[in-house]
Amino acid sequence: MNRFAHEKKSHSLLRQILTTAVIFFCAAFFLVTGVNAVNSTANEEQAKSLQTAITRSAVQCYATEGAYPESLDYLCEHYGISWDSDKYVVDYEILGANLMPTITVIPLS
Repeated sequence: MNRFAHEKKSHSLLRQILTTAVIFFCAAFFLVTGVNAVNSTANEEQAKSLQTAITRSAVQCYATEGAYPESLDYLCEHYGISWDSDKYVVDYEILGANLMPTITVIPLS
């Protein structure tokens, strides 16, 4: 009978546990990284969508009223634009009644 056989099994069990733990943590790392990448992409797409909605509303206002809106509040009140101010900052710079305003949407997270 080999007196070292018991220790060899113990090392084998320890190796299996460590291998399983390493694989688990690698998989968890890649999962979290993937979720963060998808979340970041979704936030950017939502910001683009918000900018497009504001731009379309400004153009609709110009077509209907003959001038671009003087403020973002006007668009919110009369054209139904809304957004989560905790997630996005919207900059609306009017250049003139007949010039398209500069619209910038910045995601905060």
